[in-house]
Amino acid sequence: MNSNQTSVSVIIPAYNEEKSIRNVINRIGKAFEKLSVNYEIIVINDGSEDSTSQEARKSCYPIRLIEHEQNRGYGSAIKTGIKVSKYPWIIIIDADGSYPEHEIVELVRLATENDFDMVVGARTKKDTGSTVMRRIAKFFLTKLANYLTGTKIPDINSGLRILKKDIVNKFISILPDTFSFTTTITLAMLTNGYKVMYYPIEYYKRIGKSKINPIVDLFNFLQLIIRTVIYFDPLKVFLPVSLILFLMAVVAFIIREIRGGGMAITIVIFLMSSLHMLAIGMLADLIDKRLKVKQKDEERSIL
Repeated sequence: MNSNQTSVSVIIPAYNEEKSIRNVINRIGKAFEKLSVNYEIIVINDGSEDSTSQEARKSCYPIRLIEHEQNRGYGSAIKTGIKVSKYPWIIIIDADGSYPEHEIVELVRLATENDFDMVVGARTKKDTGSTVMRRIAKFFLTKLANYLTGTKIPDINSGLRILKKDIVNKFISILPDTFSFTTTITLAMLTNGYKVMYYPIEYYKRIGKSKINPIVDLFNFLQLIIRTVIYFDPLKVFLPVSLILFLMAVVAFIIREIRGGGMAITIVIFLMSSLHMLAIGMLADLIDKRLKVKQKDEERSIL
């Protein structure tokens, strides 16, 4: 692998990770000793209330430490890292020690040698880091995302991945400041036809306390998946809703015929709602297609 062809910026968002951050950095640095690439390690201390910054500075490898005076969120920290990064490839990895840092070697190789737009470390091997509730929630959300994107997604929100900086910058305006950052970039890239690969990795029990609220974040992830797909492929959402409402109108009509009357208003409401959903979906899809054509024309003119 030629260092002139591959240069990587590693971004580590950290919030109250004093117990793990130094070891994470050291293991990342050790992994890069096996690669002939240019690299930088960027740690974003996202308003930590402990000694995360001090511990990061004690690492054996040079880092760029960026300080957020207040906690802005996981996604916001990653955005800061992307903004100050100087290399065309971005690696995102959590600071809690739950991801196998040595797998960075394989992620870099796969991405650069096969020209993937993103390679995700998919937590499909032995999982010792997730609770039962998180695994159930992840299963449900992944199945929904699989349908909405038309792609099998082994791990929708993995915190270990490598991706091209120029592509992530195309979507930076819609990427959230929360934990949903990784989910959103996954959906955005899949619904826009970019080359994404999943590489199986192990997942370990995190060091320190988790910042995720299972119930609240499940609801937020559900909203996010639907909203993101509506943004890029609206018919995938509006068409099924329209069909369900139409079927409900048919069922109401059958009940009305069996009972010998009534439910006329209900049937009309279901039918009108079905037509409205279909019209909104088609209009949104038309706008989306026109915007994509315009974007492609602008890219051609730049080239």
